Order: sequence, then structure tokens, then C-alpha cells
Amino acid sequence: MKMLSVKNLLSSLILLASFSVLADPQIGKDYDKTAQIIPTETPKKIEVTEIFWYGCIHCYHMDPILDAWVKKLPADVVFKRMPGLPQPAWAPMAKAFYAMEDLKLSAKLHTPLFDAIHKEKSLNPTDEVAAIDWMTKKSGLDRQKIEDAFKSFSMNNKLNRAAQTFRASGATGVPSLIIDGQYITSSTMAGSNEEALKTADYIIANLRADKAKAASAKK
Repeated sequence: MKMLSVKNLLSSLILLASFSVLADPQIGKDYDKTAQIIPTETPKKIEVTEIFWYGCIHCYHMDPILDAWVKKLPADVVFKRMPGLPQPAWAPMAKAFYAMEDLKLSAKLHTPLFDAIHKEKSLNPTDEVAAIDWMTKKSGLDRQKIEDAFKSFSMNNKLNRAAQTFRASGATGVPSLIIDGQYITSSTMAGSNEEALKTADYIIANLRADKAKAASAKK
């Protein structure tokens, strides 16, 4: 009887462990609702937005994993990045992000900028002048063109929107993922970068099902 009881106990523990591994992400733990609903730019698709900061080592580690995930996204999901801006010290890298976007340098300089800060340790992410110097050197463009991009009128609007989005998301750090302007997850909430992406997949699947039900109800 004793051996049978121990065997049953071990079987129960293994079963519980497998349930734990297979359990769906839990709201309030692995993800949550955003503090406010954030309007998306592509209402007909499910929009995923990464909030990040070039100066964040966790964002640096997330970047290649996220890129691989993005390449496999289905056609009904659109991905974009947005610089986090919870404090003024993060503004130089937010400006760098938008300047690269405006000058069509993102594909060329996004990863090298991360590397300069975290791998080469040759760039202070809070130093705007250093960021302009770095971008001028790496892009081959005239310095005045880079400076103009950093100081454009549209830049202020973009920075304001980034700051508002950070607050509306309820994010407490980076990297964070906003899914369709309604839900937020992160490596801290989910437990790792990989788990954050699995959680995003779970939310996307549920949103897709909701959209399908809504479309059927209209027929």
C-alpha cells in the first residue's frame, strides 16, 4: 500500500507539473489590460507595438528574438516599434529612433546603434550630441541633415505621442509589448523574453477569435 501511495503521489506531481507548463497565460500575472485603450493605426489588423529604449540591456537582448518572431507573424498582424519615453533622459534615443525613421536609416542603423551602446560601449544613450555625431559618422550624411531631423517640428509631436503612449499603456519598464492597444505584456510579467512572445501569441489568438465572432454576428 505504501509503495502504491508513493507511486500515486509521484504521478500526481508529474501531472501537476505538466498542467503548470501547459497552462494558458493569466491576466493580472503574465499580461494585463492597458491603463487606457490606445488607438491603433491599422484597425483591420491586430497591431503589436514594442515599447523600448536603446539604452536598455534587456531590450538589446530581446531585439534578435523579437526580430525572428516578427518574421513569422501572420498577415493579419502588424508590428511596429515605439521608443519609451517615461523620463527626459530617454529623449536622445527617442529622437535617434525617429530621426533614423525619417531619414530611412532604420534598417541600416537600428542594430548598430544597440551594439554601439551595449557591445562596443562607445555611446552614452543619454547624450544627444554624441548620438548626432554617431549617426553622422555611420550614415555618411551631412551633419546638418541629421541635426535638422533631431530638431524638426514633427519630432516634438512624435515625442509627445511616445510619452502619452507609455503612460496610457501602464508600462512599468521596457521592453513591453502592447497588443492591439488593449493588452500589455513584458519579459518581467511573463518571466522571460520568450514567454512574453508566447503570451503575445496567446493574446493575438484570442483577439483574432473575437474579431471573427464579431464579423459573423454582423452577417
